[in-house]
Amino acid sequence: MSSTNSPEAVKKLLENMQGDLRALSLECKKKFPPVKEAAESGIIKVKTIAARNTEILADIIEQPALVQANSNRRSVSTLKPCAKDAYMLFQDLCQLVNADAPYWLVGMTEMTRTFGLELLESVLNDFPQVFLQHQEFSFLLKERVCPLVIKLFSPNIKFRQGSNTSSSSPAPVEKPYFPICMRLLRVVSVLIKQFYSLLVTECEIFLSLLVKFLDADKPQWLRAVAVESIHRLCVQPQLLRSFCQSYDMKQHSTKVFRDIVNALGSFIQSLFLVPPTGNPATANQAGNNNAGATVSAPANPGMLGIGGGVTLLPAFEYRGTWIPILTITVQGSAKATYLEMLDKVEPPTIPEGYAMSVAFHCLLDLVRGITSMIEGELGETEMECQTSSEAASSTTQSSEQQELQSTADEMDKEIVNRAVWEEMVNACWCGLLAALSLLLDASTDEAATENILKAELTMAALCGRLGLVTSRDAFITAICKGSLPPHYALTVLNTTTAATLSNKSYSIQGQSVMMISPSSESHQQVVAVGQPLAVQPQGTVMLTSKNIQCMRTLLNLAHCHGAVLGTSWQLVLATLQHLVWILGLKPSSGGALKPGRAVEGPSTVLTTAVMTDLPVISNILSRLFESSQYLDDVSLHHLINALCSLSVEAMDMAYGNNKEPSLFAVAKLLETGLVNMHRIEILWRPLTGHLLEVCQHPNSRMREWGAEALTSLIKAGLTFNHDPPLSQNQRLQLLLLNPLKEMSNINHPDIRLKQLECVLQILQSQGDSLGPGWPLVLGVMGAIRNDQGESLIRTAFQCLQLVVTDFLPTMPCTCLQIVVDVAGSFGLHNQELNISLTSIGLLWNISDYFFQRGEIIEKELNKEEAAQQKQAEEKGVVLNRPFHPAPPFDCLWLCLYAKLGELCVDPRPAVRKSAGQTLFSTIGAHGTLLQHSTWHTVIWKVLFHLLDRVRESSTTADKEKIESGGGNILIHHSRDTAEKQWAETWVLTLAGVARIFNTRRYLLQPLGDFSRAWDVLLDHIQSAALSKNNEVSLAALKSFQEILQIVSPVRDSDKPETPPAVNVPVSVLLGSISGPGLSRPFVRTDSIGERLGRYSSSEPPVVTDELEDLNLWWAAWNTWYRIGSESTKPPITFDKLTFIPSQPFLTALIQIYPALYQHIKTGFNMDDLQKLGVILHSAVSVPISSDASPFILPSYTEAVLTSLQEAVLTALDVLQKAICVGPENMQIMYPAIFDQLLAFVEFSCKPPQYGQLETKHIANAKYNQIQLFAPAEWVALNYVPFAERSLEVVVDLYQKTACHKAVVNEKVLQNIIKTLRVPLSLKYSCPSESTWKLAVSSLLKVLSIGLPVARQHASSGKFDSMWPELANTFEDFLFTKSIPPDNLSIQEFQRNESIDVEVVQLISTEILPYANFIPKEFVGQIMTMLNKGSIHSQSSSFTEAEIDIRLREEFSKMCFETLLQFSFSNKVTTPQEGYISRMALSVLLKRSQDVLHRYIEDERLSGKCPLPRQQVTEIIFVLKAVSTLIDSLKKTQPENVDGNTWAQVIALYPTLVECITCSSSEVCSALKEALVPFKDFMQPPASKVQNGES
Repeated sequence: MSSTNSPEAVKKLLENMQGDLRALSLECKKKFPPVKEAAESGIIKVKTIAARNTEILADIIEQPALVQANSNRRSVSTLKPCAKDAYMLFQDLCQLVNADAPYWLVGMTEMTRTFGLELLESVLNDFPQVFLQHQEFSFLLKERVCPLVIKLFSPNIKFRQGSNTSSSSPAPVEKPYFPICMRLLRVVSVLIKQFYSLLVTECEIFLSLLVKFLDADKPQWLRAVAVESIHRLCVQPQLLRSFCQSYDMKQHSTKVFRDIVNALGSFIQSLFLVPPTGNPATANQAGNNNAGATVSAPANPGMLGIGGGVTLLPAFEYRGTWIPILTITVQGSAKATYLEMLDKVEPPTIPEGYAMSVAFHCLLDLVRGITSMIEGELGETEMECQTSSEAASSTTQSSEQQELQSTADEMDKEIVNRAVWEEMVNACWCGLLAALSLLLDASTDEAATENILKAELTMAALCGRLGLVTSRDAFITAICKGSLPPHYALTVLNTTTAATLSNKSYSIQGQSVMMISPSSESHQQVVAVGQPLAVQPQGTVMLTSKNIQCMRTLLNLAHCHGAVLGTSWQLVLATLQHLVWILGLKPSSGGALKPGRAVEGPSTVLTTAVMTDLPVISNILSRLFESSQYLDDVSLHHLINALCSLSVEAMDMAYGNNKEPSLFAVAKLLETGLVNMHRIEILWRPLTGHLLEVCQHPNSRMREWGAEALTSLIKAGLTFNHDPPLSQNQRLQLLLLNPLKEMSNINHPDIRLKQLECVLQILQSQGDSLGPGWPLVLGVMGAIRNDQGESLIRTAFQCLQLVVTDFLPTMPCTCLQIVVDVAGSFGLHNQELNISLTSIGLLWNISDYFFQRGEIIEKELNKEEAAQQKQAEEKGVVLNRPFHPAPPFDCLWLCLYAKLGELCVDPRPAVRKSAGQTLFSTIGAHGTLLQHSTWHTVIWKVLFHLLDRVRESSTTADKEKIESGGGNILIHHSRDTAEKQWAETWVLTLAGVARIFNTRRYLLQPLGDFSRAWDVLLDHIQSAALSKNNEVSLAALKSFQEILQIVSPVRDSDKPETPPAVNVPVSVLLGSISGPGLSRPFVRTDSIGERLGRYSSSEPPVVTDELEDLNLWWAAWNTWYRIGSESTKPPITFDKLTFIPSQPFLTALIQIYPALYQHIKTGFNMDDLQKLGVILHSAVSVPISSDASPFILPSYTEAVLTSLQEAVLTALDVLQKAICVGPENMQIMYPAIFDQLLAFVEFSCKPPQYGQLETKHIANAKYNQIQLFAPAEWVALNYVPFAERSLEVVVDLYQKTACHKAVVNEKVLQNIIKTLRVPLSLKYSCPSESTWKLAVSSLLKVLSIGLPVARQHASSGKFDSMWPELANTFEDFLFTKSIPPDNLSIQEFQRNESIDVEVVQLISTEILPYANFIPKEFVGQIMTMLNKGSIHSQSSSFTEAEIDIRLREEFSKMCFETLLQFSFSNKVTTPQEGYISRMALSVLLKRSQDVLHRYIEDERLSGKCPLPRQQVTEIIFVLKAVSTLIDSLKKTQPENVDGNTWAQVIALYPTLVECITCSSSEVCSALKEALVPFKDFMQPPASKVQNGES
């Protein structure tokens, strides 16, 4: 050393030395450990020297050492005297302990090393400041004390357990010596504790030594004292922090802190694996242990027998190794036992478990110290950050710079601190975890277990706070594994690093895994047996009390440190889920778990111990989730995510089987949601999104809970007192209600039922304040489909009913349309008829509500519309809503009408009927609220659209018979096919539309296209009237009648008050037509122009209204004509199904005409009359089904007209009355009316034919004869009374109109006679006797009026053709070919004869007197007839007795007298007349002559036999005639009698005389009377001259 002077050389020397020593150390590492250790010690010394002040180095170099080992002379000289002494003393002390000679204490040769060490310790302990403040003393510490300690430690380092230990002399030998070793450790403890900052390098060596002393091959006592020393360090967290900073954080340094922790771990593990040497049977416990107690280790370790009872000693037990736990120190202080044994020379016997207990406490104190220190510092940092940020916000501008500076400093400081904290945790966590897990598994003592768990919990929390995910998850995994039974198959826990956890999709279905500590035979008390949560549970699993204890720790961790758990929530919750499952806890309302029974498999078995614990556990579980309200948003999201993934897993497990699923996650999601209502927005979407998925799960129990949770959350969310309140936070309200709407996409009925029940509860509790949420809520009700079952529809409908009855006023008016749609959709559901019908009732209630609150609704809707319009304009889009141009309030009505319209064509008849009635009632009752223009839409889009659909459905409906109406309901035969049911709907609809047209005409007519609407309506009426269904066709006519009774709109002068609801004055309504009215071309069969042209030009111009009106009426007339002509046209072929219109239908049809005619009479012309006639004739010709006939005829006994026949006559009557008072030009219609009536008269003898149909003719059926008809025959009924009534009308009319020009010109009289000729000629062959009698009397009446007219017009020739017709008629009647019936009584015959006499009287009074105005041929015919009547009048069929009467003597007499009267009329004015008389007489006389001759001949031939009665009668009559003739001739003026006549009379005389011989007395008396007058011819013959003169 002295040879070198320059510092460079010294530096070089030192470096070389260090290099050599390092090489040596490496060389000897394996073979000679003691050499290696010495070399290392040398390196340290060299380093120390190198670190010295260069001046000191120089000093040493200058002055070679005078005194050995005191090379710091100059240093000493700087000390004051006392200090110098102290220095010298301490230096000598070191020398003596090292067995060297002292420098200053001259004379002392030696000192006991143990004493020396105690003194050293004492000095260091009592005067630390001296060494810290004075460099000289510090130098001594480094140069003297440390090398000394290292040197003295060497035997302990080199010693291996098992070498010779017998020598106990105080001389240092190569064997650890307890007193020295123990004292050395005490010195080391003081050095580290007091002077660590000075001796960093040396402490590294000491600490490394300490760690080595824990090795398993060191003696037990050495390990014990080493552990005690370490314990002393472990209770000083700041010291540990310094270790970490000085060693572990330096790059090439030994990781001392980590080594200490790992060594403790290995030490504990070794204690379990290597049985301790020394006697385990007895251990003398000193210190604060139970002194004097003898711990015996009986056969069953851990059981201490005391008075027969058995007490469990606290102990660790692992793989058969049983180590008791001794009470050593108070927590947090390291009170050593063996380091204090200063009086012992021999190593003491260490009691079993002592080292373990100390090591255990080391770990606990280490954890406690570190965590409390770091957390304290963390807390301070956070506080500072907070205060600095507050200060920063309140500082002025000037001080901002320094503020920023200080903040930056703080930031740096925090970064440094955080690095230290993280390093400390990273250094120790692995070792800690290994040791604690092992101890946890081995622990049989509740208190020890509690401590271990607490340590793990605090470490987990600390790692969490520092954000050290891996270590945090590892500790949590350990606690989780402790909670579950050994080998439990939970894959989440298979990995101890969260790094792998985060990207690994784990699942509960993993394989069984080994725990960190593979001890499976548990010596714990089993407190519960349950089923594992797995897809295929294999057997049962057992929970011990320790598992429950771990579970509580886990709960505690989650409860208190939830904020730092982050992704570990997955671990924690997964474990809790399994435990809850094994313990059989099931969710109850609100998500809390309550003890329940396991649903399947062997029931869960619980001891009473755990039973009492369950409510507590369940409570803590709930509190755990309640405390989530204090978590920050990020942590809360971690919690929610973890619960969601757990739930996903439970869902996966529950797929494909219907076993009880685990509902833990769902229940806890609910609980978490409920307690975090105040910030529900941040978690609502993930929470409800997941629950909606759960709701779709196939497992019903799972679904049910998903729905329960979701609906509970929604209800709670709505009732929660948010800030700001929901009414002001519409976005939140919609957010809360949205999942409810989303549930509508799920098809499971149980979920939908829950959803609807929730809606019902929301309505009951929150209905008043739903506001903008209404559309969602209504949407839920409306989303129920037809196929979703009755109970669902019923519940949904219940909600709707509640809405309609209670909440219409509270909802925004814009939602009313949705209510209408929803109510309508329920009407269309076909599951339950009552619901459909009730929903129609609801629509009626809704319409009522609209009506009552119309103004308010209108105002609000208009406001809303304006806002939407504005938005639409801003966006540049068109506002789109149904029925757009109409105002919004009207649109609401139109939606309602449209909905009802849809229901009117529902497949079910009852619904159609109800909807139809409601629709028309609504329009009728509330239609006045609509704007005028909206009526256009009502008519075209609602009513006509509906009519079209109904017509289509009706015409295509099925004709199959429906047996019954479901169940036992019988269907009436009038409704037993779909067609008949649709007929009812058609009837209802048509009637409803017609009624609206009728009542609202004043509103509809001013609309531009009223006439088009009118045409469409008429078209519907026509198609209904022509339908092949009696009910429909008849109803169509009723509707027709209804619309025809409409009064035309009034003029201004006498108009009624304006209806209040229409805001347009009537004058405007009416006036608005005048413009377009005239210019519009009228397309009609017969244009208005022509009709107007027919009126006389003198009439005032027609008002447009009327013109318009007339148009409508003519459209109606055309429709009527089409209906009439189509319906009465006979079909071409007939079979059973041929449709023949019913009588009521035809009657109604004809009854329409009079009303219609009143409106069109001004333009009614001959063509129209022709059309009318055709229809009347056809209608009357239609036969009646015999089934129906009893209903057609009233129950009188006499024959009467059917109502159809009455109607026909009424129609004609109306017409003829109108003609009567009408203008002249109408009277040309009279003949047509006569023709029509006469056609009806003909029916009396010849009923009308209806096509090819065979009918049975009943002339005039009485009511009681009807039963005689065969069923289903067609009957032509009662045409006789009809014809007779028609005849009476004809006579009546003729009496009024005989002189009319048209009547004269059209030969009406001739037609009447011609028509009457038929019944008159048939006489007794008429179907009814009354007919010919009526015909005769009618003829007489008509002739009495008509003949004078005919005579008047004789010259014109208009009646020429009538006379022969009349003559033939008389002829046919008076000399009828029909034979009277046999049963004709004498009185009857006489009455009939008197009728014949009346006819002859008519001839004698009305015809013959005016012979000169009458054609000659006609008079000749009459004369011939009279002649015939006067003679040949007997009938051959009379019995002998009645012959006198039957001979029509009165008639013959009348004829004869008439003949005679006109034969000798003395007022012969024309030669023609005389000719007639002469001709008549000569015929008569010739006839008499013939009869007489024939009689005489027969009489002669007959001999004695009397002649036939009739011949006798005839001869008597002729004889009487001759006497009458002679009397007549006498009375006549002689000049009037022709000479030939006289000659003929006289020529009769001889013939008469010949008759005298006849035998019949009657003939004789007649002959006498005939012969007597001849006396007047007995005169003497006069002279020829005289005769010639005369």
